[in-house]
Amino acid sequence: MLDQAWAAGLRYFDAARSYGRAEEFLGGWLGARGHAGEAVLGSKWGYTYVADWHMDAPAHEVKDHSLATLERQWPETLASLGRAPALYLIHSATLETGVLEDAGVLARLADLAAGGVRVGLSTSGPRQADTLRRALAARVDGVNPFSAVQATWNLLEPSAGAALAEAHAAGWTVVVKEGVANGRLTAHGLSGAGDVPPALAAEAARLGVGPDAVALAAALAQPWADLVLSGAAAPEHLQGNLRALDLTPDLGELAGLAEEPETYWRSRSALPWT
Repeated sequence: MLDQAWAAGLRYFDAARSYGRAEEFLGGWLGARGHAGEAVLGSKWGYTYVADWHMDAPAHEVKDHSLATLERQWPETLASLGRAPALYLIHSATLETGVLEDAGVLARLADLAAGGVRVGLSTSGPRQADTLRRALAARVDGVNPFSAVQATWNLLEPSAGAALAEAHAAGWTVVVKEGVANGRLTAHGLSGAGDVPPALAAEAARLGVGPDAVALAAALAQPWADLVLSGAAAPEHLQGNLRALDLTPDLGELAGLAEEPETYWRSRSALPWT
């Protein structure tokens, strides 16, 4: 998959400490292929993978946004990737964890930022916009240590769009995740039974592509989006996703797909772990 992505011209690769051995695998692949100098890497801290490769494990990740976790995971990321990531994000920051008010964490992130790393946060949940705006207001010695965000935005859940535009206007790097809504905006459909929303199916038919390409093209069309993640897990998915790069979807025809944030995240939480 990584070889195919590279051959297609993709150069940004996203990982996290909690994605199993993703950092180690990515670092090894870059070294073996000699791509380290051209690749742009992003990673995240704050979750620990605990499932030991068992899909039926009672828990797959444990969240801990403490300074101790940051101090432990930063050197682990450096060792696994073989270099510092360009973007280093708090993994699924929320207002509830208090990480955005933790003076010790903010000071350490400010140190990393001073060393050239774009530190930031990823967001999830119906209060993404509130969390992002709190991060936009963060200060350490009068300076905001943050300059990057990775957020969920898709045709079903566009509620963070205005806050992401504010981050982009402030000079932040904005990365879109879950552009196909964890598979719900693909040919699998909303329930996994092929029930593609009619407006999305019609636009895909008009453009001669799959629903996934239209969904990702809609994310790419947002003026504040710097990077849009694919998330493809198979070669055919990647090839379908890449069709998005050549599309100009009718966003007006797709606007009606948006759900209430609480409804969207409730449905997402019910999806099986994959």
